[in-house]
Amino acid sequence: MIIKKYVADTMSEALNLIRLELGPQALIVNKRFIRQKGIRGMFLPKRLEVTAALDVPERNIGRTEGVSLSKDNANKMEIEQEIYEVKEMLQKLTAEKQKKIKREKKTGIRKLLLERDVSEDVINSILKSIKEKEEYKNLSRISDAIFVKGIGEVIKTGIQKNGRVQAFIGPTGVGKTTTIAKIAAFKALNMKNKVGLVTIDTYRIGAVEQLKIYADILGLPFEVVNTVGDIQRCFDRLGDCDSILVDTTGRSIKNAMQLSELKLYLDRIKPDVTYLTVSMTTKYIDLLEILKGFGQMNYNSIILTKLDETAAYGSILNVAYNAKVPISYIAVGQNVPDDIEKADKDKLLNLLIGEGRV
Repeated sequence: MIIKKYVADTMSEALNLIRLELGPQALIVNKRFIRQKGIRGMFLPKRLEVTAALDVPERNIGRTEGVSLSKDNANKMEIEQEIYEVKEMLQKLTAEKQKKIKREKKTGIRKLLLERDVSEDVINSILKSIKEKEEYKNLSRISDAIFVKGIGEVIKTGIQKNGRVQAFIGPTGVGKTTTIAKIAAFKALNMKNKVGLVTIDTYRIGAVEQLKIYADILGLPFEVVNTVGDIQRCFDRLGDCDSILVDTTGRSIKNAMQLSELKLYLDRIKPDVTYLTVSMTTKYIDLLEILKGFGQMNYNSIILTKLDETAAYGSILNVAYNAKVPISYIAVGQNVPDDIEKADKDKLLNLLIGEGRV
């Protein structure tokens, strides 16, 4: 069986491509509308992707043009084409009506961002920086497309490759321990790394046991740091590990003493990468305090958690603008190890201003 996908603007165009390459006996397996690639694709019409299949003996592959058309298949293809042409006409009418409604409401990217809980201060700051660029100085109005391009420059993603010792910090309740378990599982199972787990979270009830359970399930070495003096001994025992992931105690940003104690541990550990873990459900005013309070730990990457617990993704831009470091991972649920993804700029933009959902 030959299975191929075709991308076209209309069903008629797709059917012509299918007949030309696979012949008239090809059957439609699936169809869907897809966005065009890149940031600009968010503002361009969706295209039709049609999956077609041709059931022929293996020896006939490459000679499908000789297959004769049965009457039933011909009728089916004609009916399908008529149905899709009607659907296309209705879709065009609906799209035109929606465009008219949008024009009447004068809905722009600024209003959309505010509705999705992006801070007005962040919006104004990004807009100001765009207007200061030489190429846009003479424009009377910054278009939505230019604004989106500017947002894309603010949102940075990426994972630091040279990071053997990785520490995870953040306030209480953001899901650090679960996130560490997900990343550890990915490194151990997918990348075949030898991963060691370390916890200095000996204050929270059940924290040590929780991470130890994950370590036992994954078959990973596990160490507990009770005092600063334990650090070197624990790390010596993990000397043959490719990656060492360090779970820290969740700290209140209002408690300067606790933050200073955490910094003392991190200064001794000297992690190659320090991830600040931030919940997407955090209010903007609290977010600013978190970024400021944990700033003394010199975090260099962000992990966004609890994307599954919100429908407004404005925190993506709020964090990216104020943290000034890359977003490395997004956590989309509680399941270990599945519900975590490497951050992708196009996906984050789509969540922020498009139709994306986790």
